Amino acid sequence: MSVLVTGSVAIDHIMVFPDRFDRHILKDQLHILNVVFAVPSLEKRFGGTAANIAYNLRRLGEDPLVLATVGSDFGDYARWMDTCGIRRDLIRVLSDAFTAQCFITTDSAENQIIVFHPGAMDRGHEAKVAEVAEAFRVGIVAPNGKQAMQEHARALKARGSICVVDPGQGLPLFDADELREMIEGASIYIVNDYEWETTKERLGWSEDEVAERVGALIVTRGERGSFLRRGGLDLDFGLDEERLELPAVKAEAVVDPTGCGDAYRSGLLYALAHGLPLADGARLGAVMGALKIARSGPQSIVEDRDAVRARFEREFGFALP
Repeated sequence: MSVLVTGSVAIDHIMVFPDRFDRHILKDQLHILNVVFAVPSLEKRFGGTAANIAYNLRRLGEDPLVLATVGSDFGDYARWMDTCGIRRDLIRVLSDAFTAQCFITTDSAENQIIVFHPGAMDRGHEAKVAEVAEAFRVGIVAPNGKQAMQEHARALKARGSICVVDPGQGLPLFDADELREMIEGASIYIVNDYEWETTKERLGWSEDEVAERVGALIVTRGERGSFLRRGGLDLDFGLDEERLELPAVKAEAVVDPTGCGDAYRSGLLYALAHGLPLADGARLGAVMGALKIARSGPQSIVEDRDAVRARFEREFGFALP
């Protein structure tokens, strides 16, 4: 069975301003701000949570299903996906919208000005889980339009597949009641450490109270690894311990953290699709994250399935089942 990946497909425009923003902004004139930053280079990268996860699953030898919406400017991205062998038969093209796009300008002090246009992503709910005829074992609700995330979570739970809820940068879209509905009954709730603190604060729930409502809880913490918590739902993910701390995998180089979370999730989804212990999925996710951070761009891992499995065995002393 395959993996259903729902989420965004987006185009990133990366620019570097070779000076500091604050040298060009008059602080006492912010009420009439009118500033131009000339950037000598422009880099275009293909990204978005669904596409990033799917790219990494392809590196692991999987054939994921991508459920997403894009705009009329999807041509170059479509050709890239074809080159990577990523299926796009479930991607809906909206002729009256642009593909989601992010414009990121970074200055010499690593300050950033980011402008995001959601475009077709805001209509992600028009690509429906109910329209997926092909069987799949696991589906993920990754950051997307708000309505899409809500509807996809409901549909995956109703379908009886393993439902991974990953609100990511979409977390601020949901009020407490909406977030509770997303979490209740999810097979897995996964967030990074900042999103985890936001979750607890927004809901007023403790770790125990979140865990009892899901099959498992996963919190990623970058170079500090991740922790897995067995949940209250009767789902067997092979977690022998109630709470398991796992270390990060040391990267050969630290180049670009963009997309590391999506790379981690691909390892997790691979394990779930093959019925492997959740801890092995988290370990594989750590390997994928280390490979990703060593390269620039969210879709940049070049290692194939055999190379990744070899790295896994070197890191953990046993072969991936």
